[in-house]
Amino acid sequence: MKILYVHECFGSLGGAEANVFIVAGELGRRGHDVGILHGPGTGKNEDRWREALPTRFELDAKSPRDSVRAALSTFQPDAVYVHKMDDLEVIGALVESGAPLVRMVHDHDIYCMRSYKYNYFSRKICTRSASLACVFPCLACVVKSDGGFPLKWVSYRKKKREIKLNHSFDRMCVVTTFMRDELLKNGFDPARIEIHPPVPRPGEEGLRSKFSDRNLIIYAGQIIRGKGVDLLLRALAKLKEPFECIILGDGNHRAECERLSGELGLVDRVRFKGFIPQEELKAYYQDCSVVALSSVWPEPIATIGLEVMRYALPVVAFDAGGIKDWLKDGENGFLVPWMDVEAYAQRIDQLLADKSLARRMGEAGLEFVSAQYDFEGYLTGLENLFKKVGSEKGRVGG
Repeated sequence: MKILYVHECFGSLGGAEANVFIVAGELGRRGHDVGILHGPGTGKNEDRWREALPTRFELDAKSPRDSVRAALSTFQPDAVYVHKMDDLEVIGALVESGAPLVRMVHDHDIYCMRSYKYNYFSRKICTRSASLACVFPCLACVVKSDGGFPLKWVSYRKKKREIKLNHSFDRMCVVTTFMRDELLKNGFDPARIEIHPPVPRPGEEGLRSKFSDRNLIIYAGQIIRGKGVDLLLRALAKLKEPFECIILGDGNHRAECERLSGELGLVDRVRFKGFIPQEELKAYYQDCSVVALSSVWPEPIATIGLEVMRYALPVVAFDAGGIKDWLKDGENGFLVPWMDVEAYAQRIDQLLADKSLARRMGEAGLEFVSAQYDFEGYLTGLENLFKKVGSEKGRVGG
């Protein structure tokens, strides 16, 4: 098949870009002709992106509709696979073209003006569809700016238009039942929604945690307010079992969390190590007893959980967003009521005190992730999805 990616940038940046790069490369190795219509380059890993996506069409910011038409006319794709793209001129031109369209929904951007579906001040998760309540009382029309001015305006009318345009896609590809339900709240056709979790590549076979007497707790991820590292620290301060905790990652909430760690008397037991390359993470996981996932914003999926379960590690997490799709309470870890710090501490204590329970849960997690989140099966599922939408539009034979 000929598959045309559409994405807002070209090169490495975050999780969405990692998915674009890895899957495009694997689809190419499976014999598909893969191209991309993209925005500006990131300056990171672009040479390897050119190998994975050899046919490129760059969006002209002055005439995006012409760029779309030229790419479709030249490449003649059997399916168009749209990732992150908020330019409504691009989306509108794709819809008008009649091409077979698949949209990968990485996060909450499409249906949330604030993009993270929770209130910044109260941290309460939003359960509404996009409506005038987003303007008031939510005030999601005013958000942080990446530019010089601290705030920027988000148009409610534009967001509603974006949702309406996406209703016209042949398939919306989501990562969890939580995100499917969010689309349903916003009027999307259930027959056009499919769940395809972005499965991480399998790790080294046979790697296991040693569950050492260090009682090592690992947090790996961004240190931003929605990730709840401050709540993790408050839970750690309540533990009865001896422990060490290593926090891997960085972000704009790190300084506040380091200050809080000192205030809670955790300096000797909690270490902030900053960003760690992927290859070095396995050494930490092999010496770990439990992985703490403390997000309080509604995670679309939190693939870190899938990654660590391949080391036969149990996970403790708050029940937020799509995490419950893979974290089965009492089976492969513990799913704690949202923001219940006391319960969170009790569950970590339970795993540290009972290593046989931690090992059983870890093995159950490994068995679950191996059966339900298979990388090759994920690729085959996408191939079948592209073939379906292509055949419905007469582009691919049945």
